[in-house]
Amino acid sequence: MMDALDGWAVMERALELSRKGEPFALATVVWRTAPSSGRDGARAIVTADGEVYGWVGGACAEPVLVREAREVIASGRSRLLWLGQPDELDELHVPHGVTAVPISCQSEGALQIFIEPAHAAPQLVIVGRSPMAVTLARLAEALDWSVHAAEGPELPAGAVTPASIVIVATQGHGDEDVLERVLAAGPRYVGLVASRRRGEAVVGYLADRGVDRDRLDRVRFPVGLDLGHTSHREIAVAILAELVQLRAAGELSARGGAVPATAVEQALDPVCGMTVDVGPATPSFEHDGRTYHFCCPGCRHAFSKDPAAFLTQEAR
Repeated sequence: MMDALDGWAVMERALELSRKGEPFALATVVWRTAPSSGRDGARAIVTADGEVYGWVGGACAEPVLVREAREVIASGRSRLLWLGQPDELDELHVPHGVTAVPISCQSEGALQIFIEPAHAAPQLVIVGRSPMAVTLARLAEALDWSVHAAEGPELPAGAVTPASIVIVATQGHGDEDVLERVLAAGPRYVGLVASRRRGEAVVGYLADRGVDRDRLDRVRFPVGLDLGHTSHREIAVAILAELVQLRAAGELSARGGAVPATAVEQALDPVCGMTVDVGPATPSFEHDGRTYHFCCPGCRHAFSKDPAAFLTQEAR
């Protein structure tokens, strides 16, 4: 559903989602022809779940925008979307790399929408007070990451979320209790600063206490790239290097990889020929035991008056 926020409110929502580490795409109208309801410079946000905040166009543009934006989020690559009348698109030379989608809405307008994925700043939570932990926090802040540092007993409720990347660097000062609290929040990544032997002992202890095995299997130790013999502070460089490497590979997303576009049932509007996402709010009409779906109530109404006329066209 589209929430008609104005331009500044859209950008405020984008900042809010970015701070939460939630993936989204920003769509901007870069060109239009009347009588399209969109306007130059209009913006909207589309989340990975298909929620829309803002306004770039009406009923014909919105379902296409949602579908394309979710693919942009999944791929991490921007795209230029060209929405226009089928006959006009056939006559135009569409540049390579531009996604052209024919729409047959009664408004007969056209839009070009630039859709870009939002790269939210990683949310790094560092638990511990060693010089290494302090160095890691400073290095991550230099990369404009969102950093929250706390000592184990002072880790506040809510500091760790499913979007968090957590480094437990308590190093023998209540490792087990801190790690159990961290895992309960279900962060996307958990690294334990410990030797393999120490890490296995901590994980084994938590397993005996009944902590879910799937959660324990996600704990990485030792954490950081192997840079050879390093000082305590230099371990921070190894840890951050590994996190940067994992992020570049798409392994630090909230779903453990590139954010997939959730499968959505789609149907072809028999009136205008648009592809529409099927959901509870999608206009539909039953005819001869089959359910047809439409981009807007207008197409549904036209179909209901004479289904045979449109089904004949569909069969050609």
